[in-house]
Amino acid sequence: MWIIWMLLVGLIVGALAKVVMPGKDPGGFFVTSLIGIAGALIAGFLGQQMGFYLPNEPAGFFASVVGAVILLAVYRMVKGKA
Repeated sequence: MWIIWMLLVGLIVGALAKVVMPGKDPGGFFVTSLIGIAGALIAGFLGQQMGFYLPNEPAGFFASVVGAVILLAVYRMVKGKA
């Protein structure tokens, strides 16, 4: 159930990451949503490894937004050089 929750939060987080970092992104909303989902999953995984979250506990909303913004910045850097 926690994975479904992280996917739903990831969609919202992807939209918020786009608001925090406005600009033209190749792929549009779909790619930004996937980046939000990945950000939420990575934030959850790293939070569990660092002891912030229990096993199978989803990342917090703020951590998910930060993870998505970081991934969006990396995506823009990589995609801009290609």
